Amino acid sequence: MATDVVVPTLGESITEATLGQWLKQPGEAVKADEPIASLETDKVAVDVPSPVDGVIGELVAAEGDTVNVGAVIARIEAGKAAATSATPAVEDRTAVGKAEAAAAPERAAAPVEEAVVAGEAQTLSPSVRRAVLEYGVDPSKIRGTGKDGRLTKDDVLLAAKSGQAEAKVAPAPAPVPAAPAAAPARKEERVKMTRLRKTVATRLKEAQNTAAMLTTFNDVDMTAVIEARTKYKDLFEKKHGVRLGFMGFFVKAAVLAARDVPAVNAKIEGEDIVYHDYVDVSVAVSAPNGLVVPVIRDAQDKSVAEIEKTIGDFGKRAREGTLKMEEMKGGTITISNGGVFGSLLSTPIINPPQSAVLGLHRIEERPVVVKGQIVARPMMYLALSYDHRLIDGREAVTFLVALKNAIEDPTRLLIDL
Repeated sequence: MATDVVVPTLGESITEATLGQWLKQPGEAVKADEPIASLETDKVAVDVPSPVDGVIGELVAAEGDTVNVGAVIARIEAGKAAATSATPAVEDRTAVGKAEAAAAPERAAAPVEEAVVAGEAQTLSPSVRRAVLEYGVDPSKIRGTGKDGRLTKDDVLLAAKSGQAEAKVAPAPAPVPAAPAAAPARKEERVKMTRLRKTVATRLKEAQNTAAMLTTFNDVDMTAVIEARTKYKDLFEKKHGVRLGFMGFFVKAAVLAARDVPAVNAKIEGEDIVYHDYVDVSVAVSAPNGLVVPVIRDAQDKSVAEIEKTIGDFGKRAREGTLKMEEMKGGTITISNGGVFGSLLSTPIINPPQSAVLGLHRIEERPVVVKGQIVARPMMYLALSYDHRLIDGREAVTFLVALKNAIEDPTRLLIDL
């Protein structure tokens, strides 16, 4: 008797998703609650678990299909017979692959559909396959950090950068004297946009079309924060179990500045302005499929340690793909730290319906004048993009100056100045 696998409830107002990847194939054994497919929604990737023990039967939907909540995407057959045949099937595919590689070395650069790791077949996502081909690494030599040990794009990039992975592409055979060959054909690859990327594109364009966006800049001397972090980072990590970073300081400073300038933490709703007596800070976090923006709820009530723990947990679960939909809803102001990627200066785009986004950038030593003397100081550019319909230039500058003062004199964070 077959059991239907249906698309689970994905969250409020979400009725459909894109089938991003099958994690199991027909004939493979599966246990109850084991992920068999990955769905891409507007915000996150969601694993579809098996409802029962059994063997994968028919796959009703294909990768890339749009599926509705409640729709049948696969069927699981009862029994365990196929479970014992899964390993030989992997060995057969491996043997065939080796034979083909020996007979036709030029095929070594063909798209990688599977990587055999520790005797098991591992299906690679399209982005991981592209990275494997681009950097010429062997996925079987890379340890995956994703859910259930799956490879992520970051794993491939790290392996390529460290040089720890062996080259996947076989060396070309010695050239045979022949007539001059024609110039190699230039190749293109057409990849369908993921649902997440389409949603990001739509929302960013909506922000540009709707809001009267303007960006104001300032810079901040990071000397005091760096000294405080250097002095207390070991004690901080020992007591709280998390590293002391810069984001905790900036979130607390943004909360203080938002109290002075409430419009930065507000939004336009129809013909009304909605002010919040709380500060929910959206923080941009890097994930294998792109940036996601989970929300630190009630940041005004959290300590620096609680903020650092929350951000650390968001980053870990973003890499694993286990962030929940409700964790990325809401938010009253966004902080985007492009400095971790080396950005010197940028003009971030606001995240509707929010009215402001704070952009942080890399820290670099620059000459500045202090008490009449030119000295080298660790400086960072700050950028505040805001909706000019709601926030005036004076308010934007006031917000940045208040934030700058708090970072350059962290004591202000303790005495609420």
